Amino acid sequence: MVKSERYIAAIGRRKSASAQVRYFPKGTGTITVNGMELPKYFAHFELRERALSPFVLIKEAAKGDVSVLVKGGGKHGQAEAVALGLARALVKLDPTYKTTLKKAGLMTRDPREKERKKPGLKRARRAPQWSKR
Repeated sequence: MVKSERYIAAIGRRKSASAQVRYFPKGTGTITVNGMELPKYFAHFELRERALSPFVLIKEAAKGDVSVLVKGGGKHGQAEAVALGLARALVKLDPTYKTTLKKAGLMTRDPREKERKKPGLKRARRAPQWSKR
């Protein structure tokens, strides 16, 4: 357990999205993302569910406040970055959560990134259409 710190900080990343998560153990349970309430920022239910998946897995609601600053990427990548940052913060709070979160794949950063476009090709791997004559 973390003793005298005001908050627990962790960083989560996915694709080009980066989330700085601050978990305040003593709080009311409010979750804000970029200064907005979580349901307002992540309008779709699936994105909210993905972002809060660490709390669901450890079978406990947010007892403290969570403040997230997220930049870059799209909403889906941002939601997954928030989930990774939140999982890392919860493990700092209580190391016994690590086994549960690791089994669900929330403790590992997904390394897949968008591949760069190569010269002479239309996209990363898509070549121009070949014509025999």
